[in-house]
Amino acid sequence: MTSQPLSFFWYFGNLRVSGSTGRSPYRVLDLVFITLCATIANADTWIDIAEFARCRRDWLARFCQLPCDDEGEPITPSHDTLERLFKRLNPKLFARCFGHWTAALARTLGLKQVAIDGKTLCGSADPANGLRALHLVSAWATANQLSLGQVAVDDKSNEITAIPELLRLLDITGALVTIDAMGCQKAIARQVVDQGGDYVLPVKGNQERLQNDVAATVSFAVDQDFEGIEHDACYAEERGHGRVERRSCLVVYDLRFIRDLALWAKLCVVGMCVYEREIAGKVSSEVHYFIGSRRMGAREYAQALRNHWGIENNQHWQLDISFREDDNQVCNRNAAQNLAVLRRLALSFLKRSPGKGSIKTKRYKASLSTDALESVLLAGQDR
Repeated sequence: MTSQPLSFFWYFGNLRVSGSTGRSPYRVLDLVFITLCATIANADTWIDIAEFARCRRDWLARFCQLPCDDEGEPITPSHDTLERLFKRLNPKLFARCFGHWTAALARTLGLKQVAIDGKTLCGSADPANGLRALHLVSAWATANQLSLGQVAVDDKSNEITAIPELLRLLDITGALVTIDAMGCQKAIARQVVDQGGDYVLPVKGNQERLQNDVAATVSFAVDQDFEGIEHDACYAEERGHGRVERRSCLVVYDLRFIRDLALWAKLCVVGMCVYEREIAGKVSSEVHYFIGSRRMGAREYAQALRNHWGIENNQHWQLDISFREDDNQVCNRNAAQNLAVLRRLALSFLKRSPGKGSIKTKRYKASLSTDALESVLLAGQDR
């Protein structure tokens, strides 16, 4: 990799901090780049990041405009300098830059499904100052293994208020958007459609009227033995490790029993998924209802609903296990949000980087070798 600017510098180039810039000799963009590289390379605290910068000083000088001492040697930032920056950096602007980068990358890759779900940063709580743990709502491209953006949930609200704000950061044209039952709201469905996407939304007790109508639709179709009722169904069974899992999905296109049909944007199908698990002769089952705005078959809907939980396994789990996000003790609201963005950006780079090994292993390799780190950085370019 040459010292020519990376696409990171292009998309994050307009970052500014609030208030007076003081006499810091460092550019905002350079400090953010250093923190990104350190995060990729297994650094999780301000002290770790500053130590990474000190050890990789000459390599970083190829990309960053670092100040020099009297002997002309580059000077790297202290952990206090880094912490001050991230406390003053506007998290909404930072998240917007992140969204622009991922949008460009998504256009290159082709965005198929976007899963939206929330995650709490357990270590960010500060009870002494009345701060609860920070809760973030994130978007994840399930097929591309790419984090698309995040929005913090206000302490006095819930995810319903954050989801529309997150959607506005995203280009979801042509994508299938999946959200958990909390996101099953008429306004959210309308926004997804207005932005050029389609939705699949689980229906639970928070939409009791709709849940009753979907259940009635499915029951009527079954009772009529589907005669004259347009529908589709699929079934799958998996065996292994002493366990049997059976999954069936039914979709119905006849929506005569949906009383508020006109209020749900582009709604064209309702369905039911039944999950059955058998372990040591004991059988448990769950029934889930859903609605959708895209005309497609039961197998496709079943796969989309399964894919949704990839955000838990491929993003949230990785952030906790490979990045130790829940152990991070940064409590300042701005700093916690900004570092969360960088962890998600780093995870996306690592997911896209070639080679074998877990995310944790790739981070460790990047900490040992600048060649490995450069390979990860190149994997994140929108080319």
